[in-house]
Amino acid sequence: MNLALQGGGAHGAFAWGVLDKLLEDGRIDIEGLSAASAGAMNASVYAYGKMTGGLDGARQALHDFWRRISVAGSLYSPAKRLPWEFWSTNGNSDHSLGYWIFDSITRMFSPYQLNPFDINPLRDVLAASVDFEKLVQCKCTNLFISATNVRTGKVRVFRNEEMSLDVVMASACLPYLFKAVEIDGEHYWDGGYMGNPALFPLFYHTESRDVIVLHLNPIHRPDVPRTSVDISDRINEISFNSSLLKEFRAIAFVNKLIDEDWIKDEYKQRLKHVLVHSIRADMALADLNVSSKFNCDWDFLTGLRDKGREAAAEWLDRNYEHIGGQSTVDLRAEYLGLHSGGIVDEHHPKAQPNPTTPRARRKSSARAEAPIRAVS
Repeated sequence: MNLALQGGGAHGAFAWGVLDKLLEDGRIDIEGLSAASAGAMNASVYAYGKMTGGLDGARQALHDFWRRISVAGSLYSPAKRLPWEFWSTNGNSDHSLGYWIFDSITRMFSPYQLNPFDINPLRDVLAASVDFEKLVQCKCTNLFISATNVRTGKVRVFRNEEMSLDVVMASACLPYLFKAVEIDGEHYWDGGYMGNPALFPLFYHTESRDVIVLHLNPIHRPDVPRTSVDISDRINEISFNSSLLKEFRAIAFVNKLIDEDWIKDEYKQRLKHVLVHSIRADMALADLNVSSKFNCDWDFLTGLRDKGREAAAEWLDRNYEHIGGQSTVDLRAEYLGLHSGGIVDEHHPKAQPNPTTPRARRKSSARAEAPIRAVS
């Protein structure tokens, strides 16, 4: 199968748990990993660990990486909680004095002013966890790491032969904390802005039709945010999910073309019917907000890991038998809102002309052209 990992700061420990359980179970081999931000770190550590030590090596590498994250966070985190604040929070830091000071300063000053030497302890943690000179030779996992080009606003996807410490740091570069990372004369910010994660590389460059999307940023929230903190958090979640939802729309439309036999025989082999699966952290992380993404306490990280392991175990129990046979996610219903009332998708069946008439067939062909080129 292929796996797509979202970013989410410390919430990436949930993805660590998912990977740990999949590795422990041993029935699924991960062909391709597309990832951004914290997901890119998990992906590179996983690939290096598997390359050098097999499945057990990958599990140990992930554990050691997150342990180093916790140690570094206890020393260098700019949003550390004060001792008495540990007893009154569930992992969030939005009411912490340290976090408020940190948040306020980063809104007023850029990293070019606050951090002119671009000091980033996370870089040292990653360098201690992955030998990138060896990782470029990895043949056991196809890596696709996304970063956002600051100048063009487009996503750049780096593959195995391009892997470096700078590539992964670019994918995790939050622009209000760190200077843009320069690679080959271009500057990059966090990949989550334009590909969180990017799915299209998995269609072009892997054999497997199955992809599990691991969601760390909630798509649905039951309540309308009222406070400034909640509003800011929700805007963050929506922004970091937008590119993924657009790719889901393209997948749903191309799968519809294939299922309903709209494609001429000579073009059918150019399309891949993608089977989509998802492991979502919506419920597990429902009580956490953006401030908790800076929480590096070991108990907090291992708690997220355990929730990720539990989610992966539940997913395997329900869906393992469907791998290779069918999607376990209804994209149109769960992600594109087609059953919420009204026509919100121009490709909704009610919006389609009768495909039996020549005029309708011409219109259908015109509508199909762009998605086919995007996903074929």
